[in-house]
Amino acid sequence: MKVLIAPDSFKDCLDAASVSRHLAEGIHRVLPDAEINSIPVADGGEGFVQTMLSALGGERVDLQVFDPLRRPVLAFYGILPDGTAVIEMAAASGIELLRREERNPLLTTTYGTGQLMADAMKKGCSKIIIGIGGSATNDGGMGMARALGFRFPDKNGDKVSWGGGSLHLITQIDSSDVNPLLAKTEILVACDVNNPLTGPLGASAVYGPQKGATPEVVEELDKNLAHFAAVIQRDLNIDVLTLPGSGAAGGLGAGLVAFAGGRLQAGFDIVKEQTKLETAVMAADIVLTGEGKMDGQTKQGKTPWGVAQLAKKHGKPLIAFAGFLGDGYRELYDEGFTSIFALPNGPASLDSCITNAPELLADTAEQVFRVLLAANS
Repeated sequence: MKVLIAPDSFKDCLDAASVSRHLAEGIHRVLPDAEINSIPVADGGEGFVQTMLSALGGERVDLQVFDPLRRPVLAFYGILPDGTAVIEMAAASGIELLRREERNPLLTTTYGTGQLMADAMKKGCSKIIIGIGGSATNDGGMGMARALGFRFPDKNGDKVSWGGGSLHLITQIDSSDVNPLLAKTEILVACDVNNPLTGPLGASAVYGPQKGATPEVVEELDKNLAHFAAVIQRDLNIDVLTLPGSGAAGGLGAGLVAFAGGRLQAGFDIVKEQTKLETAVMAADIVLTGEGKMDGQTKQGKTPWGVAQLAKKHGKPLIAFAGFLGDGYRELYDEGFTSIFALPNGPASLDSCITNAPELLADTAEQVFRVLLAANS
């Protein structure tokens, strides 16, 4: 049997490569001779840089920047053989850099992501591909823009504070001291969702809670982003309010379009092309994918949905694995998913599930392939 394993990461738990490895372990318990092809698919979040470097070659650059709470952190990005820089914002501004009790989208900033961009431009990279999954932020990209020279004064002319909680205080956008290299740099944004900036499907409402926002804070953040979008529209003549993908990474999608001239493209499409994923799907007998949580939102461009479209196109059965199945996951059965399995095998705390995720992945894969083996014997 030829098996293709093409998962995304399990947020706060395992990167995509580790998920692939543990699924393969479970399969080999049942089918020791199975031919397994693993293509970890990071579509813009954690592991995006390594996915691109593995597919194309290049070098990794380590750099000390600010984390989401403006503490020093050693982050990284990649430079491909053609001189293109590949950045994952999660390396500098990601949610996994914070403990759960530290998560506060009113305070967290994308400044470190802007520092990575500035360093890549300084090194001569005239094209940057930036993946924006896995963020801890909801600042609309204000921090990123600050690192590139934009200034955001309040009504008294003072700099506003950091984070999404201060966006409503911005009275204008001062671009008089912007990094001159920015105008010479092509920015391609690997965006894994299609959410608009605000509203019930916007950055704050959909992703704010996992970043530490209460319902009251979600409402505040949403209003702040709407104000920020209005200032961008007035001062830069760019409408980011309803742009699909503008709500990604707490509005960093909107910020990269507005302040860096970025072009949003589905992160999965970028990785699919570079890794030749479709060719691998065609060669497989069965395809496996997965992500930490799968629900109705998975259809908004998430990695498992992208893999499912390829499997459906080429008539391949697709098995998905998730740490948690949320509302609407059954809708995925009409989208190319053959079956979807949640990992917990009994009552368990979140911490326990995270700790035991490697074993749970391997065990669940083993059970699935025992059924397949019996069905085909």
